[in-house]
Amino acid sequence: MSSSIRLHNSKPRPGARHRVKRLGCGESSGHGKTSGKGHKGQKARSGGSIRLGFEGGQMPLIRRIPKRGFNNTAFKITYAPVNLGDLEKLSVSGVIDEKALREAGLVNGRWDGVKILGSGDFTKKLSLKVDAISASAREKIEKAGGSIEIVAVKTYPARNSAKVLAKTSKPAKKPAAKA
Repeated sequence: MSSSIRLHNSKPRPGARHRVKRLGCGESSGHGKTSGKGHKGQKARSGGSIRLGFEGGQMPLIRRIPKRGFNNTAFKITYAPVNLGDLEKLSVSGVIDEKALREAGLVNGRWDGVKILGSGDFTKKLSLKVDAISASAREKIEKAGGSIEIVAVKTYPARNSAKVLAKTSKPAKKPAAKA
């Protein structure tokens, strides 16, 4: 008899399926009478639920705590890290850029660019075209006779900076006429 799985003999993994909790089946069942909803109140009603962070009308904690400082996460540039040890294992010649690194499987997902890090030994003479590079990686690549070209780094526009707002939001003041 073959042990291959077919549609007629496939089963879910052990522990993947649970029995349904049977509510309202008498007091001795443990889920009877109020069926696990306690006694009265908003949470005992059908459709009665309380939104996240609601504290019964009291000022919620998130609104009580002062908000100070600046959060840079919307403007942060994140690089895909690639170690020199990984580049050493590559069997690619010519110019190595982000596209070549993605095809080789060294860079996956969404990143703003690629940064070469100096971890590992490096002996190949390669031409790299990357967004950023660490000092130790630059030293090792140049020592091996390779070349590095830094591609223009992605920058974010100054959306609501004070200088931009000052130029656009206020009309120019007219000099006062002297009598």
